[in-house]
Amino acid sequence: MRAVVTRVSSAAVSVGGRRVAQLPAPGLLVLLGVTHGDGPDDVAWLARKVWTLRMLEGEESASETAAPVLVVSQFTLYGDARKGRRPSWTAAAPAEVSEPLYESFCKELTRLGADVGRGVFGEHMEVASVNDGPVTILLETPSRD
Repeated sequence: MRAVVTRVSSAAVSVGGRRVAQLPAPGLLVLLGVTHGDGPDDVAWLARKVWTLRMLEGEESASETAAPVLVVSQFTLYGDARKGRRPSWTAAAPAEVSEPLYESFCKELTRLGADVGRGVFGEHMEVASVNDGPVTILLETPSRD
């Protein structure tokens, strides 16, 4: 499981010209990708990492400041463009695997205490953000090989 986490002063998601989510205050924008073999342990580890990572102003975490989190599904995080000009998406888990894990990730963040906004899984979304810093971190769950 991968996440690109960006510290933002504002962020919003629209689908078909209609706003579906917006951060009520500065916080974190999380683009979440799921690969084959990801499961509940990955969800728990990554949600805890996002919630407690000290990447906000003053080296504080979202958990310390009650900063909101906006989560957007992003299968393209597993795109592989090392060969040729067309990315391969074979490392991205199919929707029947990734959607339940996306939902579990959002629920786990909520369980930890986060105010969570969500994109709409599987939809073409317009994501607008004003990056703060900019500060962006790539997180990946530990390998279990």
